[in-house]
Amino acid sequence: MVEERFSFDFLEKEIRKKTFGILTAIDSKDRPHSTGILYGVSPPASKFCFYIITDKKYAKTRYIKRNPNVSLVVTFPHYYIRFAPASYAMFRGTAEIAPFDDTDGRWAFQQKRILRMAAATDPEELADAVFIKLNPEPVVFCYGIGIGIVELRMAHTRGDYKVTIPAERLE
Repeated sequence: MVEERFSFDFLEKEIRKKTFGILTAIDSKDRPHSTGILYGVSPPASKFCFYIITDKKYAKTRYIKRNPNVSLVVTFPHYYIRFAPASYAMFRGTAEIAPFDDTDGRWAFQQKRILRMAAATDPEELADAVFIKLNPEPVVFCYGIGIGIVELRMAHTRGDYKVTIPAERLE
């Protein structure tokens, strides 16, 4: 049974600590296409969404133009206990292509060093750069975030829960 165990504020705080996720889009043959990405999160005062830098020519951009339905999985690996399964948050939503001068997207990519490095590539390489803006659905499916490894080991099925993004934080 999936239950609401933690607040969205807690989850958002954890998501903002990370920068890597796995984006899944639907390809031209209606098959899932997953790729690792670096993401930034919109400013706290704005509606909650994710920003991903990409190129107009990349497959994920073409797939999103054709079908905006996507999912994003943010993983939380256990760095010291390698045999333990990673925790995660899975967001479903719709994506849109936003210009590279999008104010919130630029803000999101100034918040962490790795993101600043991704956005500060050679200007010639960024000529076709765009943001993918992912607007999540209200329900986020999670596993293990905020739950101790001992509790998960005793009953791994207790690690499943969902979090609801408040309506005022959604587009």
